[in-house]
Amino acid sequence: MAYAGTRVARVEDTRLLTGHGTFVDDITRPGMLHACFVRSPFARARIHGIDASAALALPGVRAVFTAADLNHEVKEAWHAVAGKDVPDPPRPPLADGEAKFVGDPVALVVADSRYIAEDAVELVDVDYEPLPAVADFRKAVGSDVVVHEAYPDNVAGGMGGAPPDEETFANAAHVAEASVYQQIHAPVPIECRGLVAEWTAATSEMTLWASTQTPHELRAFCARLLGIPAQGVRVIVRDTGGGFGQKVVPMREDMCIMLAARKVPAAVKWIEDRRENLMAAQQSRHVDGKARMALDADGNILAVDVDFTYDVGAYPTPYPVLTTAAVGMFFPGPYRIPKASFNYKTVFSNTAGLAAYRGPWQYETLAREILLDIAARKMGMDPVDLRRKNLLRRDEMPYFNANGMPYDHVAPVETFEQAVKILDHEGFRKEQADALAEGRYIGLGFSAYIEPTGAATGHLGAEGATIRMEPTGKINVYVNGGSSGNSIETTVVQLTADALGADIADVSTIQGDTAVTPYGAGTQGSRSGPMTAGAVNEAGTILRKQIIAIAAHKLGVEPDQIDLAGSKAVVREDPSKGVTFGEIAYQAYYEPGQLPPGTSATLEATARFTSQAPIHWANATHACTCEVDIETGHVTLTRYIVSEDVGPMINPNVVEGQIAGGTVQGIGGALLENMVYDDDGNPLASTFVDYLLPTATEVPPIEYGHIEIPGPGVGGYKGCGEGGAIGSTAAVINAINDALAPLGVTLTQLPASPAAIVALIEESQ
Repeated sequence: MAYAGTRVARVEDTRLLTGHGTFVDDITRPGMLHACFVRSPFARARIHGIDASAALALPGVRAVFTAADLNHEVKEAWHAVAGKDVPDPPRPPLADGEAKFVGDPVALVVADSRYIAEDAVELVDVDYEPLPAVADFRKAVGSDVVVHEAYPDNVAGGMGGAPPDEETFANAAHVAEASVYQQIHAPVPIECRGLVAEWTAATSEMTLWASTQTPHELRAFCARLLGIPAQGVRVIVRDTGGGFGQKVVPMREDMCIMLAARKVPAAVKWIEDRRENLMAAQQSRHVDGKARMALDADGNILAVDVDFTYDVGAYPTPYPVLTTAAVGMFFPGPYRIPKASFNYKTVFSNTAGLAAYRGPWQYETLAREILLDIAARKMGMDPVDLRRKNLLRRDEMPYFNANGMPYDHVAPVETFEQAVKILDHEGFRKEQADALAEGRYIGLGFSAYIEPTGAATGHLGAEGATIRMEPTGKINVYVNGGSSGNSIETTVVQLTADALGADIADVSTIQGDTAVTPYGAGTQGSRSGPMTAGAVNEAGTILRKQIIAIAAHKLGVEPDQIDLAGSKAVVREDPSKGVTFGEIAYQAYYEPGQLPPGTSATLEATARFTSQAPIHWANATHACTCEVDIETGHVTLTRYIVSEDVGPMINPNVVEGQIAGGTVQGIGGALLENMVYDDDGNPLASTFVDYLLPTATEVPPIEYGHIEIPGPGVGGYKGCGEGGAIGSTAAVINAINDALAPLGVTLTQLPASPAAIVALIEESQ
């Protein structure tokens, strides 16, 4: 049987659900020491001196490191995935001379236990001179407060596409405009950041147990940082409790732990607590912009334009200027739009910094989809009809959007129509009219998007795999991987079983250990599915030939007469004649002399797949219904539907799990999550009491529809990691605005908190 496409039980579930996962905090090493950071209480302050004498006098404290101890030991300050030569702002391991945000690491305490280290942090006396800060990036451009001296206007950089076609906007029958502000919010992984670093001085080797999405990139980063050969660094990733982009690029705390590990006599463990994570682990999504859409009298979109400013905080990762371009490039979305323009600035502020977060370009969907609903209401059209008229069809592929992005192997209108059908659009509109007559305000919101998954860019364009048949006939597949919640363990086992004709119970996977796995770029950009599938296919093809050659010799037939299935090789014309994988492996390992000349006894293959497709495009439509209590502003979501196309599904359970996780994050971004700062740059939401997350009580059951249009790569697979988080926020906001449309209310400033909704209603009245 073929395992790909079936709901195979996830192989990691038993381990994780019974509490037998291995996270960084589960790692214990002989004599292990524990690290805690002294963090700035000010958003901006000059550091005149640090007195660690009281902390060092505390029994059990081994060391207190400051910038003077660690920063000069950085051998190569390479910090951006985009490349070592991009003009990044400086990124010192510890604050040197000036703290730039609340939570900025100023000193590092190493002690015998976490408890002692935390007590010692309180005893480190830092002489701060508080300075004026700029926490609101909308006030930062040209401010008297300068975050980095090299950027005196606080602009990290910007970019513009073609200028707006003002003639089209001036002559269009309809023009819709909106100022869309998205609040700052954070990835909030279940497991915060963490690292155990163990330096072996005798061999000049560093071993890292990490919570990371990119084991091999972390290895390269550490080697550059310390100035040692990469083969002297081993990164081990067992289980990772979520990354969502926050754990792609090593951050300053990681640098500190690596540097400090060479100065102490045992391994050093640092585990971030939740308050630190919310203050200092970097944040996302903070954008303010204006969007416009021109349409003709029939509702055909003629042009779109977006001009926005993106908050990158004090220490963004990765390099923000290039990555932010994706917002502009993808702004036309899955629609037939002949003209598009964009312009943006990335701006420093005295906050932690920008990190990638599950579809980092998501603002393009948020702004565009809000704008479409505004346009529809302005024209007296149902938003469904407006989208239906403009969404791209299968027969239009390949299609270049107005910014030159090459869409192919997608049909956005098909996921849209499936979502409309599941919803019963006409039935809902009748229900909505009846509810309004009763004084109840219910609404429906759609959001459609197209996303790149597995883009063949630089090191992201290739992936490795090794497959080995062991002497028992069982199979191990080695991939970069690491269990970060995307079930790559399960899908790689399915793919390998199919590639070799093995029983799935005979296949295991080893991931996340740079000492034994081939190089891979890790979990980012929804690339794991299509790229790993390609690598497994190439390695599996090589190993399959070797298995068949040995089987054919044992069975006395030509190789083209052999079929592999159920961990057995059989003669196609006579299935009663066969040999098990165990028997094949026994001969290869223990009786190689009995193989004919020219037959390899090596039951192992390594391959590095290079994508020939520039981008694997996926798309989806989200549909959300809600009820708004106009007295309290409370929003209750009543139905949630996602119709998606991620190509043929390797495992529908995994696909739906990825969609659900992302969707809930987007719902949180629409309604609840808000990283609020006061005027002095103090974070006001550094615990879950104030930083609100959606729970099962806020999210209705998610209904799924699947369209499977094969992509250009192996198996036709596309990625599915980010889409849920891209489409959901806009769908929720549009549902709220649809409910409140009779009151003349349109919310475009997020989050849609009860207070914000009530204020808009009162303003409209």
